[in-house]
Amino acid sequence: MVSDVKSADRSHLTRFAWLSISAAVVTIVLKTVAYLLTGSVGLLSDAIESLVNLVGALMALAMLTIAARPADEDHHYGHGKAEYFSSGVEGTLILLAAISIAVASIQRFISPRPLEQVGLGLGVSVAASLVNLFVALILLRAAKKHDSITLKANAHHLLTDVWTSVGVLVGVGAVAVTGWERLDPVVAILVAANIVWSGIGIVRESVLGLMDTALPSDERRTIETVLEQYCRTDIRCHELRTRQAGSHRFVSLHVLVPGDWTVDRGHKLLERMEEDIRSALPNVTVITHLESIHDPASWEGNLADAGNKITGSKGAQI
Repeated sequence: MVSDVKSADRSHLTRFAWLSISAAVVTIVLKTVAYLLTGSVGLLSDAIESLVNLVGALMALAMLTIAARPADEDHHYGHGKAEYFSSGVEGTLILLAAISIAVASIQRFISPRPLEQVGLGLGVSVAASLVNLFVALILLRAAKKHDSITLKANAHHLLTDVWTSVGVLVGVGAVAVTGWERLDPVVAILVAANIVWSGIGIVRESVLGLMDTALPSDERRTIETVLEQYCRTDIRCHELRTRQAGSHRFVSLHVLVPGDWTVDRGHKLLERMEEDIRSALPNVTVITHLESIHDPASWEGNLADAGNKITGSKGAQI
């Protein structure tokens, strides 16, 4: 049997994407002004990353709009996986930005040039960083509350931008103090390396979601704890499988009961188990299959099921 929760309306999440778009536009303008004032390749790298932020925010807006659509005849499980495309594209854009920054930095290292109006340029860049930090914290809170990988990726991208800006500011400041002009491109290269690390992490999480990776271990343990409450000699569970699509979780398992149970008794048991799982985890669809514990066919599984048997407190499979 299948039990589900009514999908929450997530269309309101697009307002966070609009906030990110606005922040990207503001920071692009500020950081471009800072670059034009100083001529710093580090500040140029910062401006390039903000341009990537804008593209990522636009992608997030599109995918959040699609993900908010309800299930239909062609998408029985909804459109939640659209969020993984957004975070995957954003992660890829981050990597491309890192390459662009590295190329510009190497060229500037080979042919260094003096910086100009450092104080004013740094002041403008700090203002841009504060905008990104403020928006990133809002997005992180929203991502946690609404379980959105798109908002999470966008927030981490902005935080990466903040740390990038901090590094650039240190580099430009060091140039102003020491007079060694090559410090500017060196810091920019380090910034590019940091961006690569962030991009790889975002792409990896997106791929895992698209590949129907099982729920995190802590959430699987929560499910197993619920099932262990029903552990008795005459009730067993196996073939526990989990996955996630955007914010929605899916759990399926087989429940084995004595063959002489009535359909009504078995149905009531499954209803209680499903309700307990829904109470323990948010946004979850639970699919259960009732079988006779005395039928050898009920125990037939496959290799994928090898690690999906739950053991109760007394050591019995449930």
